[in-house]
Amino acid sequence: MSTTLPLFRRSFFDSWRSTLAWAAGLAAAIFLYLPLYPSIGGSAQMQDMIDALPPEMMKALNYDQIASGPGYTQATVFGLIGFLLMTIASVGWGAAAVGGDEESGQLELTLAHGVTRVQVVLERALALAVRVLLLSALVFGLVRLLNDSAQLNIRPEDLFGASVLFAGLSLLTGTAALCAGAVSGRKTYGLAAGAAVGVLGYVFNAVGRQSPDLEWLLGLSPYHWAYGNVPVANGADWAAAGWLWGLSAALVALAAVAVSRRDVGT
Repeated sequence: MSTTLPLFRRSFFDSWRSTLAWAAGLAAAIFLYLPLYPSIGGSAQMQDMIDALPPEMMKALNYDQIASGPGYTQATVFGLIGFLLMTIASVGWGAAAVGGDEESGQLELTLAHGVTRVQVVLERALALAVRVLLLSALVFGLVRLLNDSAQLNIRPEDLFGASVLFAGLSLLTGTAALCAGAVSGRKTYGLAAGAAVGVLGYVFNAVGRQSPDLEWLLGLSPYHWAYGNVPVANGADWAAAGWLWGLSAALVALAAVAVSRRDVGT
């Protein structure tokens, strides 16, 4: 294969339909949630609803933040529905990148075309990262578009930082899935690993916020690394962003080493 980044190009363009579908889902969620804020945000009814919730549930869902525009956006888009959609998309793409191809026998055919195993992992990881970045950029753009009309009062620099963390958290779940699939050669293991990172991160954050005795769980939660500072309201924790992106790079490197050192298709 003589063209530049052939595996990246094939992986990225072959998945354009699913990328478009996830983009539509994210856009629908944003246009559903954010325009509601002017009618409920900061109102007495909203505060009464928050006060009526059990404190444990309020903290688990991050609803203690939704009285302000930035907090509402953080809790609904970045911290809940957007996080859910991006995690599902990223984990699915990551698990299929190597493990899925190996299960179907496609990986052996790909390697027969003069590409290396490391190249397969790196270029498919790049395709995953580009898809995540594009969807995160879409979220940034749509929230920015609705910022004035929905009276959210989000500063552009804070929204940018939150979007970087949003992308980093999503990419971490995807690269965990890619790595597990590459190590095991099985898509199912990749799905399980990526889902575990996303679900356990969310659960550890929810449980860790319930009591000072459980706060140690927050240190184990990538979700908390990304959102513990409420970046839409307070700006990004760039050290946390570095950890998220750095761990993703390490998982990709581990996947490349694992594939290069074991038999494929056995």
